[in-house]
Amino acid sequence: MSMRNPYPSDLTDEPWVLIEPVITAWKARHPSVSGHQGKYAMREIVNAILYQNRTGCQWEFLPNDLPPPGAVKYYFYLWRDDGTDQTIHDLLRWQLREKKRRLADPSLVAVDTQSIHAAVGVPADTTGKDASKKVPGRKRCLAVDVLGLVIAIAVLPASAHDNAAGIALLDGVAEQTDTVRKALVDQGFKKSVVDHGATLGIDVEIVERNPTDQGFVPQAKRWIVEQTNGILMFYRRLVRDYEHRPASSRSRVYWAMTSVMARRLTGATLPSWRLA
Repeated sequence: MSMRNPYPSDLTDEPWVLIEPVITAWKARHPSVSGHQGKYAMREIVNAILYQNRTGCQWEFLPNDLPPPGAVKYYFYLWRDDGTDQTIHDLLRWQLREKKRRLADPSLVAVDTQSIHAAVGVPADTTGKDASKKVPGRKRCLAVDVLGLVIAIAVLPASAHDNAAGIALLDGVAEQTDTVRKALVDQGFKKSVVDHGATLGIDVEIVERNPTDQGFVPQAKRWIVEQTNGILMFYRRLVRDYEHRPASSRSRVYWAMTSVMARRLTGATLPSWRLA
């Protein structure tokens, strides 16, 4: 750890021990042609990504005692494109599931979408307007297990129908693991999602709301995906979609959940900005 004063979003020693082997192995596979080991500590690069995720600041507004924006961008984009961010995320998810005495991969997932406003600079060809929720931007789509841990992510224009989101998520789930046998979805998803799930060996159940219920009533098991969406809202970079590429939006979710899972594994806590 550097000699600077730590930020609340920094990884403490215990969470860093979980992530360091992946980063060290990545460095070994990507040696510098000149033999240079790099000017900035990898732990500080990760801390800078987590700081930006939590605070929502622009690249150029990263604090001066963290690595410069150019270096942080370089690794963020590199790890996004080669899948290192997902590798770290998935490793922690497996460990957390095993800590909870569950198999590494789930047999059931809950699926849902959330329409997010897009920032002004986000390319128009990757955004749209959710006709139902009247939200211009992107649709963040998650498939989570019963612990609320992310199994698959899809980022689409907000104008995309939930059927397209459901099909993309089921494909993502099938790509991640062959253990999922059931998916719970809400009434926004239609028969085409059920049929697509059948081709993948996944039984898609549309959980219908009780017409006599008044106000918000959590639906058994499926509600957990709503909890995960709520947790992501603590990460200000995810409250609005600032990313030019949907792949960057997906990476932001991986890093947010990496922070969440690392702290759950080690018993660490992160103060809520709501307490301010």
